[in-house]
Amino acid sequence: MGTNLERLAKLVAERRLELGLGVEPAAKRASMSKDTWKRVEAAKNVQDTTYTRIERALQWALGSCGRVLDGKDPITLDSTPAAEDSAVAIIPKEELRRHVGDSVNSAALGIKGDLTADQILDLNERVLKELHERGVI
Repeated sequence: MGTNLERLAKLVAERRLELGLGVEPAAKRASMSKDTWKRVEAAKNVQDTTYTRIERALQWALGSCGRVLDGKDPITLDSTPAAEDSAVAIIPKEELRRHVGDSVNSAALGIKGDLTADQILDLNERVLKELHERGVI
């Protein structure tokens, strides 16, 4: 994985420069410290949530850093995914929130447990909050 981590570092730096960003502005755009950004560009290990923030700042599709770590290429928001990635979709955040909420409600109802409507709503809010904290939505 070391070589893919180095490849990710190179691609992050290239994309940052392509967007005309210095390290500090890129880090600010990603809501992280410049030191954390530098760790990514130095091919150091970081938390998974850092990659989500990097993707957003670089205008890459969600999961692009993981793709690079798996030996694939990142997907920029203005590019079309390769045929093998045809299931990848770019969904506006508000629509994604709605889909996540609907999915949580459906799953909670589908387990045929004894969750009340209030408990399902609470579960829905917790999932959305967790995804928001991870930078997904």
